[in-house]
Amino acid sequence: MENCIFCRIVNKQIPSKIVYEDENILAFHDIDSKAPVHILIIPKEHIPSMNDINQQNCNIVSHIFYAIPHIVEKLGVKGSGYRVVANCGKDAGQTVDHLHFHILGGRSLSWPPG
Repeated sequence: MENCIFCRIVNKQIPSKIVYEDENILAFHDIDSKAPVHILIIPKEHIPSMNDINQQNCNIVSHIFYAIPHIVEKLGVKGSGYRVVANCGKDAGQTVDHLHFHILGGRSLSWPPG
């Protein structure tokens, strides 16, 4: 998707501070950080939202959750704790129509979130 900012990051058209990359997924620092550690982890394949996960692409989502413990260990928050958040749709706060998960950590996170 040529107008998708995350697809442009995947294609290296927009620079990002990458913390993890393999053939299926990319993880990078969020430019609008809400915690000391705020990483976005995305599939390289354009999947608009959780509503678009299907039998053909669900293995990518599984792979994201397989990679998360490795990413948070590298970032030093595996032991102290972290939060994984996904927003689906405008009312939930999804601002980029490309499936992505926020990894937040590095400080005590309040509950319930705002």
